[in-house]
Amino acid sequence: MTQTLSPLELMTKLISFPTVSRDSNLPLIDWVEEYLNSHGITCHRYYDDTEGRSVEKAALFAHVGPEVEGGVVLSGHTDVVPVDGQPWDTDPWTVTEKDGKYYGRGTCDMKGFDALAVWALVEAHKRGVKRPLQIALSFDEEIGCLGAPPMIDRMVEVLPKASAVIVGEPSMMQAVTGHKGGRGWLTHVEGFEVHSSLLHTGVNAIMFGAKLIEWANQMNAENMGKAPDDIAALFDPPFTTVHVGMIEGGTAHNITAKDCRFGLDFRVVPGEDPTEWGKRYFEKVREVEAEMQAIVPQTRIHLEQRFNVPPLVPEEEGEAETMVRQITGDNASHKVSYGTEAGQFQERGYSAVICGPGDIAQAHQPNEFCTVAQFNAGHDFMLHLLDRLG
Repeated sequence: MTQTLSPLELMTKLISFPTVSRDSNLPLIDWVEEYLNSHGITCHRYYDDTEGRSVEKAALFAHVGPEVEGGVVLSGHTDVVPVDGQPWDTDPWTVTEKDGKYYGRGTCDMKGFDALAVWALVEAHKRGVKRPLQIALSFDEEIGCLGAPPMIDRMVEVLPKASAVIVGEPSMMQAVTGHKGGRGWLTHVEGFEVHSSLLHTGVNAIMFGAKLIEWANQMNAENMGKAPDDIAALFDPPFTTVHVGMIEGGTAHNITAKDCRFGLDFRVVPGEDPTEWGKRYFEKVREVEAEMQAIVPQTRIHLEQRFNVPPLVPEEEGEAETMVRQITGDNASHKVSYGTEAGQFQERGYSAVICGPGDIAQAHQPNEFCTVAQFNAGHDFMLHLLDRLG
């Protein structure tokens, strides 16, 4: 007899796979596919075909119920952020229950929801639901929502198109109907090395890169000082932000740096054009590059787009939002500043909403956790959803 695992058993299994974004997620995908197959559910994969990738990854999606359009998608990502250097009190790859909390990397973001979605899909298949239920498990969400767009395109080709998507990012089981868009560039400043005593004859890539980082500070100050419009006022903070989180470069303290690399990212409020923000950054880059080349002509600044995540725009009487509100009883307005795959589903014609167990404040943290109460609330949500589908 095929074994049916509980949501907690499923979460425990999923978290045992250390699917950090830099590594393959195939062992997890293999296990989920085998488990769903054992319950008579056919799965489909989309393999990452990004040129030059040394690590193989895949997305997995499946459909149960009648072969008709108009179903519901439960959407989650399989990758997690690293635990390197974080002071964990427990094994991050083992679910540990303590003081009313489930500890482990991904309990909150977002293998807890993934486990509930797998459980719900199997239960929906057993019940024989009248309205289809689908699952979509992506890769590389944590490094810019890179895996979802090609996965969604493949889903539209292979499966009857669903009409509503629930993206299970941690929202305390509240209906989140809007989030900022994101766009990011890897910036490589290529300078010219000389002894630092003759710095005026060289081009210090770090010091010229700092001009671009200071531009980010200026944009944040400028945006913060503006009165937000009605849409921006829904977010915290109520303005577009520009951020640099990592930087590297230089050879020695007494040499002008030849190279400087950093990522510069925008989180853009709905209603503003991310492309326009990109143009403004490009203009600043060309300005700084001209200053460099006036000293040493062969210096330059290279830009490579790292990610482009569309915003989730609040829908007028959206189907996904309406469904989640009816199940949860939540009628408050919730908007978030982080990006998700919900905007990518919406961009491709799905009604989308965010609703999942856990608090986003715990995501990416050492000793990440989801409370037992929140996980159970997620299970109750799935039970009510199945009743609606059946």
